[in-house]
Amino acid sequence: MSMLKVDDMNVYYGNIHAVKDISFEVNQGEIVTLIGSNGAGKSTTLHTVSGLLRSKTGSITFMDADISSIPAYKLVGMGLAHCPEGRRIFLQMSVEENLDMGAFTAPKNTYDESLERVYAHFPRLKERRKQIAGTLSGGEQQMLAMGRAMMSLPKLLMLDEPSMGLAPIMVDEIFTIIRDLHKEGTTILLVEQNAQMALSVADRAYVLESGRITLTGTGEELIKSEQVRKAYLGG
Repeated sequence: MSMLKVDDMNVYYGNIHAVKDISFEVNQGEIVTLIGSNGAGKSTTLHTVSGLLRSKTGSITFMDADISSIPAYKLVGMGLAHCPEGRRIFLQMSVEENLDMGAFTAPKNTYDESLERVYAHFPRLKERRKQIAGTLSGGEQQMLAMGRAMMSLPKLLMLDEPSMGLAPIMVDEIFTIIRDLHKEGTTILLVEQNAQMALSVADRAYVLESGRITLTGTGEELIKSEQVRKAYLGG
C-alpha cells in the first residue's frame, strides 16, 4: 500500500528551479532513500513533502489524503514527522524537554510508552535526560532529533542527512537504530549523502541529479549499478 505518493513536483527558489518534475512513492513498511550530491534537491524534496515549501504543480498524497496545501504543523498530527538536516533541536532546553516538544500533537495517554521506547533505542538519552541539549555531542544531538520525531508517533519518519558530521562509529550506531525502527514497522524516507550506508538499508532508492530523478531501483540493484558506483560509491 502506498503511504506517500508524490506526483509531478516542481519547486522553485525565486527563479531557481530546484526540483524538476519528480514523482516517487513510499509504500507502507519500506525504507526508501533519496541519494545524490549536494544541491541535487534532496532536502528541498523533504521540505516540500513536510509542508515547509510548496510545489508549483502536481500533488502530494499521504495516507490517501492530498496534503499539498496543508500547513506543516498539521501534518505532524497526521503522522508525518520530519527530522531535519542539522538536527534543529532546542539547544537551551534539556533532553527530556526536547522530547516533550516532540509529543505535543500525540495523545497524552501515549507519552509514557513513547518515552520508554525512545529511551530503549537511545539509552544515552536516558542517561542525559536532564542535561541541556546544547552540551551534547553531535551524535547525541542526532539521537535526540530522531527521538523527538519518534515522540510524535509517526506513520512516516523522514530523516534528512542523519549521518552528517558524525564519526564513523556513530554513523554505524545511527544506522543500526534506523534498521531497528524499520524492523518494528516504521516506514522511513531517508535522505543521505553516505550512499553506501543509505543503499545498504533501503528497500528502494531514487537517485537525484540537478533536481531530477535519473535512476531508481532496489537498494541492492543500485549498489551494484556501475553508474552509481562511479558517482557515489567511489568505485
